[in-house]
Amino acid sequence: MGDIRQSLLPRDVLSAAKELLYHLDIYICNLVQSGRQPPLVDSKTLELVEEFILHAPKDRNAPVRKMSALQELQLLEIMCSCFQEQSRDAVRQLIFSTLFNLQGNQADESRMMLLGKLVSMAVAVGRVPILECAATWFQRTHGVYCVRLAQVLVDDYCSMVPGSGPTLHNIHSMSPRFCCQFITAVTTLYDLSSEELTPPLELLQMIVLWIQEDPRLVLITFLNTPLSGNQPLSCLDVTPLGGLVRWCIKAPLAYRRNEKQVRTNGSSESETDAGPLFSALHLSVLQVFMLLPNILSEKGLYGHLALLQLDSVAALTSDLARLLEQTDEHTHTCADAHALSQLALDRLAQALQVAMASRALLCSREDLRAICSRLPHNNLLQLVLSGPVMYYNNIHTPPLAYSPHTAHSPIASHTTLPTLPTHTPLVSHPASHTQYHTQPFMTGVQFPFRPSH
Repeated sequence: MGDIRQSLLPRDVLSAAKELLYHLDIYICNLVQSGRQPPLVDSKTLELVEEFILHAPKDRNAPVRKMSALQELQLLEIMCSCFQEQSRDAVRQLIFSTLFNLQGNQADESRMMLLGKLVSMAVAVGRVPILECAATWFQRTHGVYCVRLAQVLVDDYCSMVPGSGPTLHNIHSMSPRFCCQFITAVTTLYDLSSEELTPPLELLQMIVLWIQEDPRLVLITFLNTPLSGNQPLSCLDVTPLGGLVRWCIKAPLAYRRNEKQVRTNGSSESETDAGPLFSALHLSVLQVFMLLPNILSEKGLYGHLALLQLDSVAALTSDLARLLEQTDEHTHTCADAHALSQLALDRLAQALQVAMASRALLCSREDLRAICSRLPHNNLLQLVLSGPVMYYNNIHTPPLAYSPHTAHSPIASHTTLPTLPTHTPLVSHPASHTQYHTQPFMTGVQFPFRPSH
């Protein structure tokens, strides 16, 4: 394609970009048709993309070609049509990677800006092929850039334009793969370490609804990706489970801290607003963990692949210890500070127990006690750290609908729902323990247990 450069130079920026996209489509169709594996785009083609679509100057003395806002909008519409009309997924994916795979050069900034605008438009007008290509891009790209793309969508649909959230909400039905990657990226972005890094309430509501409607949504990337070990550290996690667990556990203390920091201007999203949402999210995450034994067994990875990494749990407990220390220092300012602290510790205990029982977290009891050593005493956490954790086929999944009163603790009794598919218990348990029918998560504890009153 290098020989078309001279024909593109006299054209205006929009016409040149449109013409290059046309030739790029033909070139990549022929490349895929040739059967060459892997199909590699030559360097001259990449240079044309940088010069005539990303407008990176070929040399320092060359004039910078820029598009007006209207021309850029027209280019985005042309690109949407290009991907929509191309029927072959392999061709679409290769065109997308040619345009947006990061090359480690100055044009990468232009790539990211154009990518954010294109994906945002694809969400708005329902261009599924672009969302599918973007889902693949998420899997192959450094997490720093994945987070940047997620931030663009949050800004566009949850911050800048009030009432535009329902448009973003539809991505879970348009492209579940993209939705799963988006959830993973935003849970990486918002770590609740500050007010700015706390998820907007509208985003939180969307994620809760997505997972309630389909708990397997957060496992789609994992289910559709051949895996034999851990993902590269630079990439996003293969599921958003670690980030969602972090949200649920840190939320009671993080929201109370943020509320105190901004109380003077009265602009805080209060814990009373977000609390029930995080409770519902916590129950849904536990439900996802309980789906994993059969799924991991089917893929031959049961006991061999940790979807919840021990180092991320260690980082979470370290953050939680700091938040609890800050809460203790200011206990007199919040009457329910102790209750919020215990809620966070309860959620940690519940997540650890179910994750270990489902073999999503692979670690020894000694490792777990070591990373939790800085945490204050909590009855439920002490039971988890002391006794064996087993998975049982008679554990009922908690209801997806939530109540501010019952959602905080899945230990409480719930209306019986259909059981999960039968799974052979890892360890047989004495029938005498069935007397504790109101403590389903504690069944199988090997030492006397007396509920506190």
